[in-house]
Amino acid sequence: MEFSLEQVRELVTILNKTDITELTLESGDVRLSIRKSENRVVAPLAISTATVTPVPLTAIENTAASTVSHTTTIADSLPSKKLIEITSPMVGTFYRSPGPDESPFVEIGDIVKKGHTVCIIEAMKLMNEIESEASGKIVEILVENTQPVEYGQVLMRIEAN
Repeated sequence: MEFSLEQVRELVTILNKTDITELTLESGDVRLSIRKSENRVVAPLAISTATVTPVPLTAIENTAASTVSHTTTIADSLPSKKLIEITSPMVGTFYRSPGPDESPFVEIGDIVKKGHTVCIIEAMKLMNEIESEASGKIVEILVENTQPVEYGQVLMRIEAN
């Protein structure tokens, strides 16, 4: 079985639209693994046959980087301070604001106190307010509005005071 660059691109695009974090395809002596990290998809190739058309990893990484929507972040430019992760306590839908026409609870750069509502997770038609677990500055928002989230998924990062 051969994997063309277009097929790999299509797999990366499909994988990016799901909650699946890793996909491995095997056929005979051919093995293709695609793994999604927190902000981008990386596709390390483990192909063990000469009959497959080789695809350069850099081409796949460039394709993957262009298909993944990157969230806004200022964490990379911060000195090494303690970052606290706010994680989803349940499976559901992430909402940044209390209503469709209302302002988001928080923006990057906002200062929050412990217990401040930072988002809502809708689960089974119930709106669950998620509160900050620490006081500090919001440095990353890792989830897009109305995106499905998994239990334990990192939603935001806070630079602790």
